[in-house]
Amino acid sequence: MFQPKKIVLALRSKFCKTIYVNRFSEVVRREWAGNMVVTIKDVAKLAGVSPGTVSNVFSSNRAVKAELVERVRKAAAELGYEPDRAASQLRAGKARVVAVLLPDLDNPFFTSLVASIEANVRDEGFDIIVASSHGDAVEEARRLSALLAWRPAGLVIVPCSDAFVSRKLVSGGGVPFVVADRVPSHFDGEAVTVDNVGAGTQAAEHLVRLGHRRFVVAASTLRLQNIRDRCEGIEAVLAREGLASPTLIEVGLDFDTASERLGVFMEGEQQATAFIALTNFATLGILASANRSGLSVPRDLSVVGFDDYSWMHAVSPPLTAIRQPVDMMGRVIWSRLRRHIVGRSEPVADERLSCDLVVRASTASPPSVGDALRIA
Repeated sequence: MFQPKKIVLALRSKFCKTIYVNRFSEVVRREWAGNMVVTIKDVAKLAGVSPGTVSNVFSSNRAVKAELVERVRKAAAELGYEPDRAASQLRAGKARVVAVLLPDLDNPFFTSLVASIEANVRDEGFDIIVASSHGDAVEEARRLSALLAWRPAGLVIVPCSDAFVSRKLVSGGGVPFVVADRVPSHFDGEAVTVDNVGAGTQAAEHLVRLGHRRFVVAASTLRLQNIRDRCEGIEAVLAREGLASPTLIEVGLDFDTASERLGVFMEGEQQATAFIALTNFATLGILASANRSGLSVPRDLSVVGFDDYSWMHAVSPPLTAIRQPVDMMGRVIWSRLRRHIVGRSEPVADERLSCDLVVRASTASPPSVGDALRIA
């Protein structure tokens, strides 16, 4: 009776190529017998290149032709080869790791940003480690110290506050870094964010064109520069149109707080027909509070959400939303960071990417004056 294992054992001393046994239509896959380890030389031999080429593919120290990169990666995958990260770190003095520090891991925007960064770094042989400051400056410093102890090749940080009290710790760590999303106005280093003023402008102009005159803005916290910038864009549009300033409600950084604070507001005696949310949780808070109050979107109030997630076009009605270019942010962050990792001397840049307004069914012309929404 055919026994694949016996064929493998008979060739224990060397690597076994794929063997096709036609009689039994069975295949003995490539494998290493005993405890032998796949080396860079084995990958080079299978790919038909030099060991140096394999090293360059996984280290990205030198450019390699796309055809050779494909051959090397295919050979490595077939052999189950993984670069020795520890050995590389000893040789280079730094790990091929990119560290990412976020304010929290509950916010889907931040996890989406991490996924985008990871998609870019992994193609060049880097790993990624992620930590959360939980929105606390003291914890941010602790997490930074722990991440820097890994001696990462680069660091991406979304500060937990505008104060960015960990700036000195980061700057003194000798690690290239990029500040993303929450970029304080006083920061003059490498930064990637979106045009938050422009995002607020787009949302307000859309609602004004529909005929809305009374606005509510649900902001997480005005202590963050990116949130203040979004408010600035909205207020500039209303001022230009001769309209009253919007009612600003700080709804906090989580869904429960946002829902509670907006619910209290909707029980008051304010009038409004247009609600603009500046974060994902603010969007959810508006919808939950409107539902509890028996208000219909867009019949009673129009809603513009922020961060265009899948659920926003799965609900009824589908939500009009400001879409941040998360995939582009990840690419630009890695592009800026990689230049410093490989030692290119270039001026620092403050990249501000444009957002898109995606119009769906949650925004419409307001009720007539006699039927205007009265939240009471």
